[in-house]
Amino acid sequence: MEREMDLRGKEAVSLSSLVKQEYQIPDSYYFGEVKRGLRNSDGTGVLIGVTKVGSVQGYLIEDGRRIPVPGKLYYRGIDLNEIVEAHRKSGTFGYEEVAYLLLMGHLPTKSELSYFNDIMCRARKLPEGFTEGMIMRHPSRDIMNDLARSVLLLYSYDENPDDISAENLLTQSIKLIGSFPAIVANAYAVNRHYFDGESLHIHYPSAELSAAENFLRMIRPDASYTEEEAHLLDMMMMIHAEHGGGNNSTFVCRALSSSGTDTYSAIAGAVGSLKGPLHGGANAKVMQMFRDVKAHVDAKDDGSIRDYLVKLLAREVGDRSGKIYGLGHAVYTLSDPRAVLIKAYAGHLAEVKGFADDFELLEKVETIGAQLLQEKRRSDDPICANVDMYSGLVYHMLGIPQEVFTPLFATARIAGWCANRIEEVLTGNRIMRPAYRAVTIHNHYVPMQEREAHMELPE
Repeated sequence: MEREMDLRGKEAVSLSSLVKQEYQIPDSYYFGEVKRGLRNSDGTGVLIGVTKVGSVQGYLIEDGRRIPVPGKLYYRGIDLNEIVEAHRKSGTFGYEEVAYLLLMGHLPTKSELSYFNDIMCRARKLPEGFTEGMIMRHPSRDIMNDLARSVLLLYSYDENPDDISAENLLTQSIKLIGSFPAIVANAYAVNRHYFDGESLHIHYPSAELSAAENFLRMIRPDASYTEEEAHLLDMMMMIHAEHGGGNNSTFVCRALSSSGTDTYSAIAGAVGSLKGPLHGGANAKVMQMFRDVKAHVDAKDDGSIRDYLVKLLAREVGDRSGKIYGLGHAVYTLSDPRAVLIKAYAGHLAEVKGFADDFELLEKVETIGAQLLQEKRRSDDPICANVDMYSGLVYHMLGIPQEVFTPLFATARIAGWCANRIEEVLTGNRIMRPAYRAVTIHNHYVPMQEREAHMELPE
């Protein structure tokens, strides 16, 4: 029998050990100007450019010290809270307006938004045979993988895919923003059918509906949803649309764009970055942790919650990571404005859908967990809940399965990615090329017959 093309058994252990040894780099090598993770010594990001798209404010600097302040998130200089509050007050859907604002740099008039929506509505219907030929024929267990492959395939449906003029970049961006909900919804339906044995339900998007309404309509077998559900999802999409150029997926998009590559390659790269559990998968980690906490504590007893969170931090329970997922942020100090908005507007739906107790328990995990982290770090520096603390529970309340959490994140963030790509292409004018310090010891080439074996190979 022909040997399988993978490593198993004794040789795999031997090779793994060798690789780990060869790739070890002592911490002592990271000195001087080396910025691990592109982070400064105080945890802030290395400054590599400027942007007008989005900005994050979490603290002030006075006399060289960080002064905690309530977090702010700005889209093109406009406070996200103002945008969300305006649409909540008027009862309108805001994600489309946010996408326009991020791409164009200004708020649209009624006619401008109507024209923008008309182009995007046409893009919501995927190319003829796309779902059958791409998504159904090659199903994947991971929807983010489906999304990345689908984005790359859209290159083949574009008559001018490599044109990086402003006009073409904008056209490609609007079409991608429009197509993401359908790709994710269809990939999920196919995933359920092929791997879970469920009936296959494919719903076409409706031109008169918003992105949030269409997503709920397409992802649910019966295509039904309530107005409150749709407006809550619309808010979630607004708050996830952009978060400054320094987050990992946006940086990947900008780095790829700086090389002059096409839009589809740059966006597929961003999708791949967001797939990483340290980036887009954080809300799923919170839900896994929450289910574990809920199963082992008395939700009405703060002492019981505290005791279990102490065990979490001591790596005795949960996933043994020593983390309380959903707490802390690289920039925000006193508060994450996105988490504040979710808490303000998700509570009513939690009561309606029977999740009020879960919502209350999560708030206690936030409060008690922050206190415990301060004690562990022996610091009074504030630790706030980040957006992931509550977004997973909101998606769960909306009946959105965990495997769709990160793809839904991408469905919202595509607007920010595209805006940052356009800005990079039109203003960057230089390929990004960071440096790595070489720490290998110079050596000489050894002839084959004089080399010593490094591992035991199978016969």
